[in-house]
Amino acid sequence: MAMMAKMRSLAPAFIITVGAIFVLFMVMSDSNVMQALGGRSNNVGSVNGVNISYQEFSKAIEQQLQLAKQQGQEISEDQMDQFREQVWDSYVQQKLVDQEIKKLGITVSDQEVEDLLFGDNPPQELTRQFTDSTGRFNRSAYVQALKDKRNAAILVQVKDGMKQQMIQRKLQSMLMASVVLNEDQMQTSYKDQTINYNFEYAFVDANIIPDNQVSVNDQDLKTYYEKHQEKYRVKASRKVDFVLFATTPSGEDSAAVKKEITNVYQTIKNDTSNFKSLVEQHSMQPYSKDTIPFTQLTGEAATSLANSSAGALTEPLASQEGYVIYKISSIIPGTSEVAHAEHILINQFGDSAQNYAEAMKVYNELVNGGNFEKIAKEKSGDKGSAVQGGDLGWFSKGRMVPEFENAVFSGSVGQVLKPIKTQFGYHIIKVLAKTTDKKFVVERIISPVKASLNTRDNAQNNAKDFGYVAANKGGLEAEAKIMNYSVHQSASFLKDAQYIPGLGVNKRLIEWAFDNKVGKVNEEPFRVQGGYAIIKVNEVVNDGIEPFEKVKDQIKPFVLKAKKMEKAILIANDVKSKINGNLKNAPMVNNKVAYDTTGQFTLAGQNIPKIGRDFVVMDNIKKLSLNSISEPIKGLRGYYIIRMIGRTNFDKNQYDAQRQSLIGGTYQQKMQMFFQEWIKALKKNADIVDKRYMFFGQ
Repeated sequence: MAMMAKMRSLAPAFIITVGAIFVLFMVMSDSNVMQALGGRSNNVGSVNGVNISYQEFSKAIEQQLQLAKQQGQEISEDQMDQFREQVWDSYVQQKLVDQEIKKLGITVSDQEVEDLLFGDNPPQELTRQFTDSTGRFNRSAYVQALKDKRNAAILVQVKDGMKQQMIQRKLQSMLMASVVLNEDQMQTSYKDQTINYNFEYAFVDANIIPDNQVSVNDQDLKTYYEKHQEKYRVKASRKVDFVLFATTPSGEDSAAVKKEITNVYQTIKNDTSNFKSLVEQHSMQPYSKDTIPFTQLTGEAATSLANSSAGALTEPLASQEGYVIYKISSIIPGTSEVAHAEHILINQFGDSAQNYAEAMKVYNELVNGGNFEKIAKEKSGDKGSAVQGGDLGWFSKGRMVPEFENAVFSGSVGQVLKPIKTQFGYHIIKVLAKTTDKKFVVERIISPVKASLNTRDNAQNNAKDFGYVAANKGGLEAEAKIMNYSVHQSASFLKDAQYIPGLGVNKRLIEWAFDNKVGKVNEEPFRVQGGYAIIKVNEVVNDGIEPFEKVKDQIKPFVLKAKKMEKAILIANDVKSKINGNLKNAPMVNNKVAYDTTGQFTLAGQNIPKIGRDFVVMDNIKKLSLNSISEPIKGLRGYYIIRMIGRTNFDKNQYDAQRQSLIGGTYQQKMQMFFQEWIKALKKNADIVDKRYMFFGQ
């Protein structure tokens, strides 16, 4: 039975690891074409005419969800659209590779599998199960396990996995034959990493030439435009306006979660002897015992734990994670003071005197009973804290500017302090509490607050209602104004974009935007990051060259720089002719010329000290002779006159000794680049049909 257990244990291990050598080309079995369902195609798409059924794709999603869960990742509802997108891209890629393998006629026979399984060098994924701590392989036990009839079903899985791995290796070998290593490139890379350079230089910066010494006319601009038209080529792009109907948790969702966890608290508050078991029963996150610095606690949790003792169990507290019941295992004392404060910043009234007068006015209002939180929301210039009623949370010394910090840590708790001036303006501060920077060792029952199905349905229904009137009646902006909805605008995006700024991942939305004209409003909501959106096409840009008049102002700086470079070379030539072979004389010849040395460096980082990443200069220094002064070299910002004062030699013997390891690294890098380009070409030339929106929504 021990032998059979070992055989059973090796099968999943082998199946998991077979793709490690060539994960990119994991092969998946063909799927059957499903029949139509309810009068509609049951296919979510196709790859080069081979259909992908809804069931097939759903199974792939479920498998990936399970894999993510095994790795400790929970995919939330808000992440599902992006997750499906990733699975789809991976699945399509696997289908393309599968088709390419068939096209290339790559196969592995059963005999080849048998030869590998029982040969001199069986797969390590199998032999390690029969290798002891000294590294000795027990072949007889291995063969016995393989031939044991009780392991027949498992052996079928193992052989299938081996066959797929061998197919992948054959594909890899075939592709590897296309990758050629260039000896000159390897030597150049080695030289860049090992040869040290050191040179002195005189630099004529073109930017020192005043603009008024250079004239640029329209003909200069047109000449540059005609010569560099490719620079002003634009790809087709779109912009959209949108109204977002967010699927954020409602007040009712929050109240329901709080009620549920409060019931848990009432049940367990008198018996926490086995808190780990309680966490496993009631928490949405796995059990852990964590040490949390006090300053990392926020809201109710910080306030409650500040006054708690070791062994205490808190009532449910609102936190960034949701509602949390804390059990405090222990408290690690702190030595530094921390404070909790709120403030109102006044910096909106011009000069300092006006700001101070307004700050004193706000201070007097607070001293006479004004509500701090309300006034902060209305008048504070710190918009980030204003929405929180001026609350800054807990902070330690060193977190705030000195004037603010001194006022807080010397002020009394509960007191509204007179306006304090800092570089940001005038602050009216109220110190809420102080304590030390202790740490809490806690166990937690966590109930996240998520949008309920009802909340999501409401958001979708509201989006549908708005989409109907916006598309068929008054238009997006007019209807949004009537209903008091905010209209947002996306940044420009291309047709092959993976992500739309402000909206997230939605290829169907991108297709729709490119299929419609300016002003078109979609009636059916698109599901986007954070909710549902009604979209209007705001801008259509087609492939082509930008008109001269549109880019005229963009061209001027380039022409201006080119003309300055013409003047810079004249200065550089004049300086070189007068320095008498000594670059240190350059600033004396012309005080606008800079002199410096680089110190020792290599080109491995593609960066020259004090000069930066200038590839023209890098190429030229490789050709310079020691101690000779170069002709002016045109760099990115001006002209350099260089004298090489130090350079180590290329060590051919050392290169030959390291050549094999260099080949491995260079080859691996080129292989990865080749694979990426190979996959990219497969996708570009493939006929990929995506109809997932029919099943999973837009």
